[in-house]
Amino acid sequence: MLFDSHAHLDDPRFGTDREQVINEARKSGVLRIINVGAGIESSLSSLELARKHDFIFSSCGVHPHEASSYNDEIEGKLREIARDGNTVAIGETGLDYYYDNSPRETQKTVFARQIRLAGELSLPLIIHCRDAHKDCLDLLKSEKADSQTGVFHCYSGSAEMVRDIVGMGFYVSFTGVVTFKNARKTIEAVKAIPSDRLLVETDCPYMPPEPMRGKRNVPEYIKYTAAKLAEIQGRDYEEMCGIFWDNTHRLFSRLPKDTVMVK
Repeated sequence: MLFDSHAHLDDPRFGTDREQVINEARKSGVLRIINVGAGIESSLSSLELARKHDFIFSSCGVHPHEASSYNDEIEGKLREIARDGNTVAIGETGLDYYYDNSPRETQKTVFARQIRLAGELSLPLIIHCRDAHKDCLDLLKSEKADSQTGVFHCYSGSAEMVRDIVGMGFYVSFTGVVTFKNARKTIEAVKAIPSDRLLVETDCPYMPPEPMRGKRNVPEYIKYTAAKLAEIQGRDYEEMCGIFWDNTHRLFSRLPKDTVMVK
């Protein structure tokens, strides 16, 4: 029972074969997917996918790259999208100091607003954090988000920082990066995480795992990342997949609790 907790199937790179990719994912054992919004258009596209496929769910949010576009109207649209039962989280939102596509202070302001929105709607956060882990944590603390929950997706920080994240009640998710030969820092972070706070994702079409590097990533490839995480955690693969399944349902409380069977 594989659960891809973070995908972007609405991406243009799936424009010619999206339905085929979705069908192949399900046939391969990926029984649930969260398609994550990164702006208003992708949030609406994610919701459309979720309405069309009973095993896909959606989130809505504004990525830090797009923070400069955020305003009251955008927030109102996010609130409207979030009212749909297929929407299970706010995000992805957060901070990205690697690209700095939006000014850092603007990113902080917009992240804070989406933290508050998630709290208002009682939804978890999907957090994008790149080269900004201290500021992300400081902002979550200042907004008293420790009374909420969420996930740091595609985690790239240290083992020390992950302990602070888990201590606040948040989850941590990993992509195919953990399978790379130079992933020592990421592997140490995985070792530091209690198994009940660990999620797995593709972030497709990005971050394909070994042995699929260089290809477009798809949900079907999540098995390689799941296997590597099981190895690092010293667990059986099937047991680890069950842990991912339970953790993801615990975090995203709007998800139906019944097991989805492959049709």
